[in-house]
Amino acid sequence: MKNKLKFATLAIVLSVGYSYMNQAQAQGWGEGTKLEDAEIVVEKNRVIELPQAARNFEKFRIPPPESGDRNVRYRFVDYRLPSQDINLQMKVLTIKQDELTKLYGNYLKGGIGNYGSLYLKGYFHNKRSDVADYGAEVSHISSARGPVDKGNSAVANSSISAHGERYLKGATVGGRLTYGRDKYFFYGYAPSLEQEVEKDSIKQVFNRIAADAFLHNHTSGLPFLYKTDLKFRYLNNRYNMSEANFAVDFNSEYAIDDISAFRVNADVSILSYQDSASTSRNFVKVQPSYQRQLNALRLTIGATVAYTGDEVNDARKFNIYPDIRLGVEPIKDNLLIYAGLGGDLERVTLFELTRENPWLAPDVQVADINKGLEVYGGFQANIANYVHLTGRVAYQNFRNMYFYTNSVTDSTKFDLIYDDGVTNVLNFYAEASFNYSDEIRLGLKADYNSYDMASLEHPFHRPELMASVYGTYNFYDKILFNSELYYIGSSFGRITRPDGTTVLSETDTIVDLNLKGDYRFTNNFTIFVMANNLLGQKYERFVNYPSKSINLLGGVTYSF
Repeated sequence: MKNKLKFATLAIVLSVGYSYMNQAQAQGWGEGTKLEDAEIVVEKNRVIELPQAARNFEKFRIPPPESGDRNVRYRFVDYRLPSQDINLQMKVLTIKQDELTKLYGNYLKGGIGNYGSLYLKGYFHNKRSDVADYGAEVSHISSARGPVDKGNSAVANSSISAHGERYLKGATVGGRLTYGRDKYFFYGYAPSLEQEVEKDSIKQVFNRIAADAFLHNHTSGLPFLYKTDLKFRYLNNRYNMSEANFAVDFNSEYAIDDISAFRVNADVSILSYQDSASTSRNFVKVQPSYQRQLNALRLTIGATVAYTGDEVNDARKFNIYPDIRLGVEPIKDNLLIYAGLGGDLERVTLFELTRENPWLAPDVQVADINKGLEVYGGFQANIANYVHLTGRVAYQNFRNMYFYTNSVTDSTKFDLIYDDGVTNVLNFYAEASFNYSDEIRLGLKADYNSYDMASLEHPFHRPELMASVYGTYNFYDKILFNSELYYIGSSFGRITRPDGTTVLSETDTIVDLNLKGDYRFTNNFTIFVMANNLLGQKYERFVNYPSKSINLLGGVTYSF
């Protein structure tokens, strides 16, 4: 702007000057325009004198304002946005939350197979809940025909159960109720062409009731943890035998600090047995112990005090066993080596024995197993979180270890007999497993026992070696394959002839291969095939009782 003004001013001056020059040229240079002679005198000695100025050194002062009372009033006005919707152009990016996988808490499974086999199972359960857990199960597995005389060797196992637990503040309470019915036949007779065995005369039926209730505070985070179990077991059979057992188990641990704790476990069992006579069998066991960890060392010092009311084979009623264990962990969480000295009194009931051997004779004498002294050592190892190894060796001595032998009066049934004295056992146990995610799982187990008997010729119906190899393969959650090959060594039984003489009978060496495959069509429907005893051996686990040959089952599973 300033440059424009300068140019405009210069243009006006030049214009005026140019007009004046044109006018002078028009008038010409006349007499009036000539310069006259003149003399200019310059005096250089003249002095210019100025009067003396008055100087004022006083500073300029500004008087301060007068102070006075001021009434200040503030006015607050709320500012409100207009109620109209604002369309924001910027979008905030958020992380999408992972959706919970849908759970199928219920399924129904059904199949059929040879030997007139029927396979039914149902499982019903609630979905995710942080308040309670409850459900029910039903099962029925049966074969209308068996390896001997068709229906005379049939079998049926059925059960129904309900369970539940409630999560309280600092504690959990729950329970389970189960009813089971098992049907068998005493088919261990020699088939005769002249005489047909009536099926109903050799039938055996067991009714089982199991009730459990528990209370624990394992999730409370307190230094004192406990768990109490109340158990009731009831068993009866077709021949008016019955057994009722009420038991209480109490396990507790008090953490003194981060490296030491005090534990007390206690078991009480009150059992009554009714057959041709009534018998009461009481049982009490208390196990206090002190545990301490010193860097890589783990030490346990305690004892087991136990009482049994048994009188079979002159059983020792009152027993005290040491409980000493020393462990070394040279590689934390990957290698543990341990050794110890101990003993125990193991509760034995008909409720469990009839599951192991359902062809027991009436009026069998049951006694608790007294493991007088055990010296043991072993290790546990993890390799790269995929391979898990376990090894254990123990030298044990037992009193009242039971053995099965064929009944003197009926060779199709079995009695319990005991070694008079101490039975020494050298035990070797090994287990190896390989787990790779949820896709592949392989495993091997072996349990070897060398028996040194006091009075019996053999450890009747107790094989020395039992081993199994198993594997599972999950192909993209579409195909699930399971296999198991197991080996059971031979054992001996003793049969009494009609003339009173006895003969030893050796059972078969068992090699059994089982396969199972599932193919998932959808998340709801799956078909399955099971093949048992693929090698087709009608082996005898108990004398005179051959097993079924190849048993095939196929069916469908529906999940919802």
